Amino acid sequence: QVQLVESGGGLVQAGGSLRLSCAASGSIFSINIMGWYRQAPGKERELVATITSGGNTNYADSVKGRFTISRDNAKNTVYLQMNSLKPEDTAVYYCNANGLRLAATMSHLPYNNWGQGTQVTVSS
Repeated sequence: QVQLVESGGGLVQAGGSLRLSCAASGSIFSINIMGWYRQAPGKERELVATITSGGNTNYADSVKGRFTISRDNAKNTVYLQMNSLKPEDTAVYYCNANGLRLAATMSHLPYNNWGQGTQVTVSS
């Protein structure tokens, strides 16, 4: 199986910065897209940013110019640098990764996994 473990959330004042990390581990054969999503109270989970194994990125309009996603393929880790944070960025942030994993028969099976979530709170 593939596990995702997030870290780096917390409480910050508006205008501040935080850096989230998410490390993937387990029976990984490949990681295609890694991304960050968030869910605020009473709202649906929404995309924040994604990055492919080749480094192509995609951002939600609401975070463009403020957030930067990056990844270290050697460490199977994705990062989210969040600057100029706003109260409306308050949410639980979830890491997502998809790709292929090694199965018991040495075959490759697809996965699409989520981390447990990390709380980001921005005070005004």
